[in-house]
Amino acid sequence: MIAATAPASPVALAAAQPAAAAPGGEYLTFRLGAEEYGIDILRVQEIRSYERPTRLAHSPDFIRGVIDLRGRIVPILDLRVKLQCPEASYTDFTVVIILDIGATVIGAVVDAVADVVTLTPDAIKPTPQFERQGHVDPAFVTGIASLGDRMLIVMDIEALLSSDEIGLVTKAAHR
Repeated sequence: MIAATAPASPVALAAAQPAAAAPGGEYLTFRLGAEEYGIDILRVQEIRSYERPTRLAHSPDFIRGVIDLRGRIVPILDLRVKLQCPEASYTDFTVVIILDIGATVIGAVVDAVADVVTLTPDAIKPTPQFERQGHVDPAFVTGIASLGDRMLIVMDIEALLSSDEIGLVTKAAHR
């Protein structure tokens, strides 16, 4: 279920943004295994239940295939595979988030969507400087936010895909 949180106060919204942190705003939160991630809600076109995509020959493992979305062919990426998470089974909670990445529309398979949260710029802390640790690659992590007892990994979905991978996704959409 998606539930909006209360808007931030005007004073909090006017707070200065740390140089390396993500901008404030609304973020869709979702789960991949035990980890919770957030992406800019403005990138989200829609959320759909998972349906098995049509597999494309010779595509990378993280591209599960394509679906026909109202006449548009949309490549479906499994973020668990892309982020090297342990393989999870597809359940009733598994969803596809349809994302607008510039000129490309992609679907991202996630374990579950949690909610929409509003984060002020000062609530998003800069990513610690570290080498790749587990499933968190610092190249696409724009910040870390604390939501009560939860930690939210704020990610830049465009940075997650290299330019070569974006080319593969675009090619898959135009097959």
